Amino acid sequence: MDWEWLGEFLKGMVKPAAATAVVLLAALLSYYQKLKLEGEMVYAIVRAFLQLSVIGFVLQFIFNQNSSWWIILPYLFMVSVAGYTAGQRAKHVPHGKYIAGASILVGTTLTMLLLVLLNVFPFTPQYIIPVAGMMVGNSMTVTGVTMKRLRDDIRAQMNLVETALALGATPRQATLQQVKRSLVIALSPVIDNTKTVGLISLPGAMTGLIMGGASPVEAIQLQIVVMNMLIGASTMSSIMSTYFCWPNFFTNAYQLETKVFLTE
Repeated sequence: MDWEWLGEFLKGMVKPAAATAVVLLAALLSYYQKLKLEGEMVYAIVRAFLQLSVIGFVLQFIFNQNSSWWIILPYLFMVSVAGYTAGQRAKHVPHGKYIAGASILVGTTLTMLLLVLLNVFPFTPQYIIPVAGMMVGNSMTVTGVTMKRLRDDIRAQMNLVETALALGATPRQATLQQVKRSLVIALSPVIDNTKTVGLISLPGAMTGLIMGGASPVEAIQLQIVVMNMLIGASTMSSIMSTYFCWPNFFTNAYQLETKVFLTE
């Protein structure tokens, strides 16, 4: 059996291992400040090391495959994990994990499809999987915040919503202000980050390319594409989540499903 790959891997991990000195310093400060976070810090960095090592080998295997299924299956796995995580944030929304997963799936799929049709990215694992990961991760955060905020706002203003329904408004009309507020709050960080990109910090994709030897101009071009797709995917995913939430917030008779809003 050829173990040459293991030697190369261990040789390449020398610098990442040296970088753990920073974490050890942080753990030491935590200990002296009695924060009791040093255990979590060590656990987090060990877990990250193992997860990234495994995913590195998995991606290397996938990149050597020619079937489209090796693009679709990892993408669906990422969406499933993101849906579960976003649903945990909006735990009081019925079927929240499924709603979040479906919203992220729709938003990111439409964005990716448009980028492929416009020939921005080729439909290959080397491009689609990293790009999809960025979109899914961003959409996960935005969708979770949107769902939680929408449910909390409707709960805080139940009397106003019920009054509007009694006057003949549809669920969408009765909760229009709550929907707008939840979307604005969820999407504002994404928009603000786009406004200040390159001024406060260099984004990850751009930094990675520059450190890998690409010219700053090429890195900027890719980063512009990344920021565009993040706004598009996040906006579509968050808006879809509001549509998917409504059937769980209202009855067929256009009345509030009060049991959804009992707990804080």
